[in-house]
Amino acid sequence: MQAFRIGRKPPGPWTNLTPPIRGGAYHKEEKVAVEVDTASSVGEDTPPASERSVNDKSTIQSDPPPNVRRRAPAQEGSSVCDPMPTEAVNIRQSPADYIDWAVQQEINQDLQDYPSLDPAVQLSITQKYRLLHQKIHDQGLYDCAISEYGKELARYVSLFAVSMVALRHGWYMTSAAFLGLFWHQIMFTAHDAGHLAITHIFAVDTLIGLFIADFCCGLSLGWWKSSHNVHHLVTNQPEHDPDIQNVPLFATCPSFFKSTCSTYYDNFVFVWDAVADFLVPYQRYTYYPVMGVARFNLYLLSWLHVLSAKSSALGRSKAWWIRPTEIAFIGCYLFLYGYCLVWRALPTWTIRVAFVLVSHIITMPLHVQITLSHWGMSTSELQETESFPQRQLRTTMDVDCPAWLDFIHGGLQFQAVHHLFPRVPRHNLRKVQVLVREFCRDVDIPYTILGFTDGNRKVLGRLEEVSEQLKNLVQCQKYMAETGESGLH
Repeated sequence: MQAFRIGRKPPGPWTNLTPPIRGGAYHKEEKVAVEVDTASSVGEDTPPASERSVNDKSTIQSDPPPNVRRRAPAQEGSSVCDPMPTEAVNIRQSPADYIDWAVQQEINQDLQDYPSLDPAVQLSITQKYRLLHQKIHDQGLYDCAISEYGKELARYVSLFAVSMVALRHGWYMTSAAFLGLFWHQIMFTAHDAGHLAITHIFAVDTLIGLFIADFCCGLSLGWWKSSHNVHHLVTNQPEHDPDIQNVPLFATCPSFFKSTCSTYYDNFVFVWDAVADFLVPYQRYTYYPVMGVARFNLYLLSWLHVLSAKSSALGRSKAWWIRPTEIAFIGCYLFLYGYCLVWRALPTWTIRVAFVLVSHIITMPLHVQITLSHWGMSTSELQETESFPQRQLRTTMDVDCPAWLDFIHGGLQFQAVHHLFPRVPRHNLRKVQVLVREFCRDVDIPYTILGFTDGNRKVLGRLEEVSEQLKNLVQCQKYMAETGESGLH
């Protein structure tokens, strides 16, 4: 990066500017000093002033308007399943105006529910977050208990063994079900390895992840890491986070109605078209069926990745061995599962098709879990002054369950905790959760945690809410068409 360095930042915090991709416009010669209220400073590191372009569309202060009272943060697990209250819809709005209005409703709600975006307030949250990180480090919670993976290994081997025994005795659907459970459980360890949370050694954890994801499950760990790293950095941002870019099947916020240019998929545009108009109104009902077959899409994404220029670019780095290993391991999976098991070991086409469907549909809870902690949460983009911990807690929720059920959820029930500390081994996340709850109470950030059933209800509620917003948009379009006014997209 030395070739790109243009200067050094003076001591103190950095106030982010709006990126050009989101509307920021800058001119080198036109700058104005924006005073920061030093009376609200939380420490000596808070700068007395910062320079911003006069064309920067973001502002230092983002509190709600004077006529909007900020309500107290919601209690854990209380009333968060209720849809966001909105005002009456004016069908005389143009479609573009209606979309902007709908997006602004969620922004206004977040400004009421979460701490002020004043730099001093957010700096205080960041400083306390760093202290929390140090406490977790000092308590040894970043250290992995390898013995816990002995229990995991025993469970994986048992599930796979039952599947093979059932296959040998001709209990084909039983075999398929236990194979699906094997895939469901073992991928939790691939997730740990992808975050380098097992040994914290890149080569070792990567090999563990490649063996599990590519060889045992036929999925590319390289694709998952490429996508998942971005998801952690820009969680729930419609134009950046690939985990919520699912148009035309699903839309989790009205921003997608305008057609979204994805920065992750090299500026590919998720066009809002007639197909999306037809499917999204029913997304509440198609959610579980699609999750049931979502694994097939992961196969496609995996091969697109290993054959892509992004994957081949690893050949010029120290990680050159990842791509050929992935291709070899996925090839082995196709041979063992596709040829040796499905083609050779199963007697008829009917049984083959049923075996494939059952083994894949059994993994549906994993795909539900992946979406559960984010799809019901905020997708609004606030100002650049928002701190990392506040954004993660605003866009992520935890799922409540008794400790003895942790093995079923595989650590994914602690998504909010995991997003704050991605390299904490999952067997320590329950302990870290206690500290995170204390942190949230201290900084006045709502900590969202729901039971599995309520969490599903929250996601379905969000999908229904967006469907209703689409119906309102159609009303606006019809009005514009009937009156002959412009504004249709």
